[in-house]
Amino acid sequence: MGVDIYSPPPLKLMAKILSAPSPREMQTTAQQIFRSIQSEMAAVEEEFERQARSNIQIVAHIGQYLHQTGGKRVRPALLILSAKIFGEEVDTSVIQMATVMEFLHTATLVHDDVIDGAEMRRGSRAVSTQWGNETAVLMGDWLYMSAFETALQQRNLAVLDALTEATRKMTEGELIQLTLIGNMRITEEQHLDIISRKTGYLFSASCRVGGILRGANEEERRALANYGLNLGVAFQLVDDLLDFTSDTTKLGKPVLSDLREGKVTLPLIRLLRKYPQFAPTVRAAMEEPAGETRLAKQVLALLDEYGELDRAREEAYSYAERAQEALMVFPDNRYRRALNDIAQFIVERDR
Repeated sequence: MGVDIYSPPPLKLMAKILSAPSPREMQTTAQQIFRSIQSEMAAVEEEFERQARSNIQIVAHIGQYLHQTGGKRVRPALLILSAKIFGEEVDTSVIQMATVMEFLHTATLVHDDVIDGAEMRRGSRAVSTQWGNETAVLMGDWLYMSAFETALQQRNLAVLDALTEATRKMTEGELIQLTLIGNMRITEEQHLDIISRKTGYLFSASCRVGGILRGANEEERRALANYGLNLGVAFQLVDDLLDFTSDTTKLGKPVLSDLREGKVTLPLIRLLRKYPQFAPTVRAAMEEPAGETRLAKQVLALLDEYGELDRAREEAYSYAERAQEALMVFPDNRYRRALNDIAQFIVERDR
């Protein structure tokens, strides 16, 4: 795609924190963003349910379970909003491809839970916990193939190129991450590469495909791709941060899961680079027995004391700002403003 996510612009973090909306205001903002595409998002839910149907009973059963335990539907919303920048009316191809993005995302989560040994996802039992790893792997494969089968119906090579690249990048990101699990010498550059592959490129493809379906020119496609990629990195940086700062009820999974799984994310990378003497404490927290959090809480206290949690939030803001800058090539309308607001909402969310 030729997109560039590095060297984000400097931020005035304290001003942003002081002006940040309350959780109640953020919820209202999110509702306002989605209200502008309410009918399209309802159509995506119907399409998801339709595409998840199968005459194979176990596939249909798990498909219904995944539909009912679905997440925020951020990727479909991004595709729809990106399409509507070019005009109010959208056709069935936009709804179908928005659903394809959610299928691809769901497939990655089903596979990730197998790899990570995660028991919970969005407050419900993971597919691998409910039906076993073998079934979960095959169900993830089924979701991938179903998504590409639907995408093929568009007979659009640019769409397929975007999906193929995003899927390849996500797989590469997972493989790279596996080689670095428990490695406390991971660099910022390596971590940003992983999260851009695992999260950023599907955000990017969602936005790019929305433009492709509406006849966007190459400059516009590139702008949407840049917006999505930087937004995805911001989203994942906040996800990593919430693993330390949120609670189980909001996250839908145990807090400090990344630490227990040996994933060294940005706050820890920076803490260990500056203060390598804390490495034994971090290592011990990774190996802490299930159900115990004393050492993990010590690591959390260190991150807070040395300001790395605030700096990680600052980094997320910088990527969100860069995403917003990419939208400047488009004329001002309510859908461009909605994409702009999503970037703000993503970095200020608490779940």
